[in-house]
Parts: sequence; C-alpha cells; structure tokens
Amino acid sequence: MFARYFRYGACLILQMLIGALLVPAQTAVTTYRYDNNRTGWNPNETVLTPANVNTKSFGLLQTVPLDAQVDGQPLVVPGVVITAGNYQGKHDVVYVATEGNTIFAIDAESGTVLLQLNFGAPVNSPPVCGPSPAIGIHSTPVIDLSSNTMYVLIYTNDSTGPAYRIHGLDLGSLTDKVPAQLVAASHTLTDGSTFAFNATYQRQRPALLLANGNVYAAFGSFCDAQANLSRGWLLGWSTGSLTPLPPNQLVDSQATSPDSYFLSSIWMSGAGPAADDSGNILFVTGNSQYQTYDGITNIQESVVKVSSTLNATLDLFTPSDQDSLDLGDTDFGSGGVMVLPDQPGSTPHLAVAAGKAGVMFLMNEDNLGGHSTRNKVLGSYSIGPCWCGESYFVDPKDGAARVISSGGKSVKVWKLHTSSTPSLSVVSSTAAIPSGQNPGFFTSVSSNGNTNPILWALTRPSSLANPAIYLYAFNPEVSGTTLKQIFRVAAGAWPNPSNDSNQVPVVANGEVFVASSRQLQIFGLHAAGKQKK
Repeated sequence: MFARYFRYGACLILQMLIGALLVPAQTAVTTYRYDNNRTGWNPNETVLTPANVNTKSFGLLQTVPLDAQVDGQPLVVPGVVITAGNYQGKHDVVYVATEGNTIFAIDAESGTVLLQLNFGAPVNSPPVCGPSPAIGIHSTPVIDLSSNTMYVLIYTNDSTGPAYRIHGLDLGSLTDKVPAQLVAASHTLTDGSTFAFNATYQRQRPALLLANGNVYAAFGSFCDAQANLSRGWLLGWSTGSLTPLPPNQLVDSQATSPDSYFLSSIWMSGAGPAADDSGNILFVTGNSQYQTYDGITNIQESVVKVSSTLNATLDLFTPSDQDSLDLGDTDFGSGGVMVLPDQPGSTPHLAVAAGKAGVMFLMNEDNLGGHSTRNKVLGSYSIGPCWCGESYFVDPKDGAARVISSGGKSVKVWKLHTSSTPSLSVVSSTAAIPSGQNPGFFTSVSSNGNTNPILWALTRPSSLANPAIYLYAFNPEVSGTTLKQIFRVAAGAWPNPSNDSNQVPVVANGEVFVASSRQLQIFGLHAAGKQKK
C-alpha cells in the first residue's frame, strides 16, 4: 500500500511540474517602455496574437476611474502580496500614478482598486504653460522587484515653496520603506559660483531609471519659462537608503549667457534616460542660447552619455544644425534616445534618436563623435516631427532587427542592416493616422519571442471638441509596404489641449493598459476568446 501511495504522490507531483511548465510565466513591466534600453518591446506576450486581436473577442474589459490626469506610464507586477486595505492577498497589480499625487494599485483582471494612497496636494502649474492641471506625480515611477520597492518622485508645496521628494514605497502597502528624501543639489558654475537646484523652476518630466544600484531622475523646465533660472539636471540616489549621489550632471554650467538664457532642459516628452550594457546613462537635451554651445559647459540639442556615477560626460552627439534648432525652437530633446540590443557585425552598439526637426539619427553608441565633431552618425532618416520615441523588435521573417518610428502622423518600420556600415531602410508604413496636438506619438511592440509581433500605437487628441485618444494595433507580418491595421478604438480622453498627451500603450499578460485623464482602461480578450495565461 505504501508503494501505491508513493507512486500516486510521485505522479501528482509530476503532473504539477508539467502543469507549471505549460503555463507561461507572467511578465512584469517595471520601467518605462519595458527595459532600460527603452525599446518598447515585450517579447514575452503569449496570449495576444494578430489573429485574436483582429476579432470581436478583443476589446475593452475594464474602465477604472482615477482622481486626476496621468502623464506617466502604468507599471504591471504579477503576484503581488497586498498587505494593507480591504483586499489583502496575492493579486496581479497594475500601478498608476496621477497628477493628483495619488498612487493606485489596481487588480489587473477585475479592475478593483486594491490600494489608493495620496501623498499631498499637487502644485499649481505656472500660468506661462497655459491652462493646465496641477502637477503632482508627473513622471513614470520605476520598480525594483528584488526588494519589492517602487521609486517615485512626488511634487508638493512646502512652507518654503514647491518641493520634490523621492520615495521608496513597499509594493504591498504603498508605504515608505525609508524616509522620503528631499531633492536638493548644487553645482559649481564656470566662474566658481554655486548654482542650487530650485524645485520651483525645474519640471521632472522624464521617466525614472533604475540602474547600477541607483535611481536616476532628469529635470527640465516649465515651458521654457524662467530660462534664467531653469537648467537641465540629472540626479541620482542609491537604492534602499535613497542617499544622494555626490556628483550630479548640470547640462548648462555657464555663469553668464546673452539675455540670461540657459535651459538645455531634459524633457524628452516623458521618455526616460536610457542605460547601455556598461551602465552608462544616455539622454537628449533641448534648446538653449544658440551662441553658448561648446559641448562642455553647455550641451544643448545633443545626445549625451554620462558615467553611472554622474561624475563625467563620456561622449555626445550634436547635430550640425544645432544653432538653427535653438533659434527655431525645434528641440532635438522632444524625443528620447533608444539604445538597441547588441547587434551582429563590427558595430554592435547602436542607438537612435529624433526630435522636432523630424530627422531620426542612427548612431554608433560607442563613438558618438564628441563635442569637436558635429553630425557624426551612421545615417539620418526623415520620419516627420517627433514628440515621440522609437521602438524595436526582431522580425520573424528574416531574423533582422526592426526600428519603429512614429513621427508626424505615421508609423514606419525600418529594417536594420548590419553588414559593413549599419543602416536603416523602410519596409512598411501606415497611412496618415489622425492625431492632434504636436506631431508624433508613442508605440509599443508585443510578441511571443520572435513570433506574432503586434505594433501598438496611442494617438493624441485631435481637438478639444474631440479629446479622445485612440489605441491602434498593426500586424507587421502581412506582405506589402502598408502596415495592416487590425484594431482601433477610443481608449480614453485628454481634455487638456495645452499639455501634450505622451501616453504609452502597455501590453502584458494578454492585456493592454491605457491611462489617460482620470481613468485607466484595460483591453483584452473577452471570456469566450480568452486563453489561459
């Protein structure tokens, strides 16, 4: 009898192990656009395919009311143990941070708000930016799964004026794991004087970056206002303790400037700084006073690479028309920089970036050119004005990398050629997509490894009378030069014409998450068409 029970137990354990292997692992989305390269690619999507998205089974599952506008990207963590509130236990959670300084932990399946914590009243937007909602949590937080910690920057009014604080929150309770750290910094200017960080004039729009055991945050300005007081900063803190890194990067450290105009802001339409394989940090800067560029003490209109400790500028790329970009307010810094995964060939480390001028640059990330060599790139490609960021995936047809641009009003798919000198060529594109506010928008890619890729895009509202943002899906595997649209639906509203909607579609575990003004919408397969994750 013992032998029989032993065999039964062994069989049961074996069945459980086989079952575990057959159920795909859930994917966590812990940072802006999935990874520190900022590729916008989730290659672990086992549920959604072009075939089932292109059916009536795919559509809106849940609409979750929120308290304010959302400018950052939702983050997704499966299997979180919620330890506070009325819904304690294990849940698959989507985290959304709002301009009302509220963080929501929402059940990704049911849409139930599991936790909702507010961290104080937000700060009124400066009048120079036009009618805009108050500013609270403006950027995308970042999550460290190894410690179950969310890092987030929160903007509130102190007795002395506006202040930023960086928090390290427990995922299960949204309470501080260590005391929040007031954001403060100073930097020596070219004349030996000290310039102090002032939260009143610094807007923290770019997503946070977790790398090298640190959390990094970049800062720009409020609508180019107070250009005599606002400059581009990159700051960092040690994870866990939130101890500030002693060095920081001040992109414009000049003591004087014609018309007292400085800036060189880091804003990138909400895109986060990227990190390469060596832990170096890359970002793109905006406009300044065109006469003051020297690539050392003022690095405007440039892709900048700095060390992980923030103690050195390692390299930079500056377009040859930097002065006209400044004069025309056609910032290179309206888009982020994407670092491509390692490529075959003699130039394995590549990056792309584009801005308002509508030119996408393909760069050798190991040799950007430095301040003495303008326009040292592998290629320049017209994509349309870009308040946007590029995406990436590997195409199953030929195993070659693809770069997706979304400047102007169209999505373009570019094939990467790596033999000899790397280059890009267009293989397909969309017709004009109705999108308003400034040109360009953000995309994402989902696939199951290198199979079943889907390109996702979120447009901006066309007018105050029609404030809807639309979610699109395209199948890049259909033959021809025109991308096949397989899905389109209104996915939220943005009744704020003076503030660009920089929304990013987040795809994970068979669902698509879209946060907008006062709501989160969750799309996926309805029960009849839903497969087990």
